[in-house]
Formats: sequence, structure tokens, C-alpha cells
Amino acid sequence: MRFRDRRQAGRALAARLRERQDAGALPDPLVLALPRGGVAVAAEVAEALGAPLDVLVVRKIGAPGHEEYGVGAMAGDGGPVFDEEAVRGLGLTQADLAPVVARERAELLRRERLYRQGRPAPDPRGRTVIVVDDGLATGSTARAALRALRARDPARLVLAVPVASPQGAAALRPETDDLVALHEPAAFMAVGQWYDVFDQLTDTEVLEALRGREQT
Repeated sequence: MRFRDRRQAGRALAARLRERQDAGALPDPLVLALPRGGVAVAAEVAEALGAPLDVLVVRKIGAPGHEEYGVGAMAGDGGPVFDEEAVRGLGLTQADLAPVVARERAELLRRERLYRQGRPAPDPRGRTVIVVDDGLATGSTARAALRALRARDPARLVLAVPVASPQGAAALRPETDDLVALHEPAAFMAVGQWYDVFDQLTDTEVLEALRGREQT
């Protein structure tokens, strides 16, 4: 299974979720996208489910001096979620990572202010919260998002992606009430390989996708 672009993937994912909604499994849904790439997918899902759409900003925590190597992530107002094995393997402590955490927290807050444009964050308490991304690789950022949301007492927590690595999906199923992945290819290398068009979204495109859907 391949997808033309994120919008086409979002429509396919929305059709699967709509089946669950019609069966009564997704009452009072709130769709939260992991920006930037997840927003284009989530916009199609929210439209199909008649649900409000918002973002949950997630930032990777990179190893000092090697920021491309992720050792954790943080989402929303939740604390950092570390890959303890990776941290130990690099001989790092949480004190070593404190400056990186502070920098990424500042960037997370900057993006939240930009994307929300003064709107308050939605309250997930008692709702079915559907976290949407354009794909799932290791799952480190999605794990941080799910844990931050779980602490805010949603009635049901769902992770929905068009494509996932089998390992990532297996790791995150215990963090969710339902994990929906249209495709879990054994030969998974990267999310982008399952899309014909996988350009990075701009902040302007994120704002356009969010505009027009009531945040209730």
C-alpha cells in the first residue's frame, strides 16, 4: 500500500475511523494532529468524523552535540519522556540533557502560540481523543504525546496513522486504547518511503488546515 500524498492518506484513514465511529466506538471525538506532517492527514480525519481539529506539538530531544539522534521527546505540557536505554548507552544523565530539554521546551511553546493564535488548548477530559500523524517509525514522539494526553483523563485514547513500522506499533499499543494503522509493512525503513509526495509542510499550511474548524 502506498499513498499519493498526506491528504489521500488522510481520506483512507478517515474511512477506517468512520467505520469505528458508525459502530459507536468513537463518541465525542477530538482530533489532535502531531505537526507538521500529521496536520494534513488529521484535517481529512476531522472533516470525515465531524470533529474539532487541533494540534499537539511534540519535540524530539536530541543527544547533546548529536541532535539528530533522539533520546526522548516531549509533548504539550507533559514532562520529557526519555529512551532510558539510549540515555544509558551514551553515558548521559538527565542533568546533561537539561539544556536540550529547556531549548526544546521553548521551541514547543513558540509553535503552540503560533498554531493556536490565542486559542486555548482543547480539554480532552471525558472525550475520545484521536492522535493523528502521517506515520509511525520508532514511536518516540507519539509516546510522549500519548502520555501527556493520558494524564489529562480522556475517556478513550486512539492513535491513528496511515502507515507504521511493526515494531513501533507493537511498542505503542500498550499506550493506547486503540491503535489504527492502515499498513504495517515488514520492510519498513522510513515513513516517507510510503508516499509519492512527502514534502515538509510549512507553518502557513498548518495554519490553513486548522483554520475553519471550530475548536470545541
